[in-house]
Amino acid sequence: MTDVVDSDELLRRIQRARACAAQEERVWRARGDELGRTSPGDLGDPGAARDAEVRRVAYGVVLRVLDEILTPGKHTAKG
Repeated sequence: MTDVVDSDELLRRIQRARACAAQEERVWRARGDELGRTSPGDLGDPGAARDAEVRRVAYGVVLRVLDEILTPGKHTAKG
């Protein structure tokens, strides 16, 4: 794995990774919303909603990092 990659190819790879992270964040957000709509009396897995939220947050962080690489300074830090 010592392929030499030019800057255009690197940019394309980062953009694909960003698109993938955005899609996964949407999937896990929808999954978490779906799990959150179940009634309290349901016998569903209570950890599944928490797992979906953790994954959504993780993909959101990856998305913000890739956004910062692609467009530095566009998104200011929250504080």
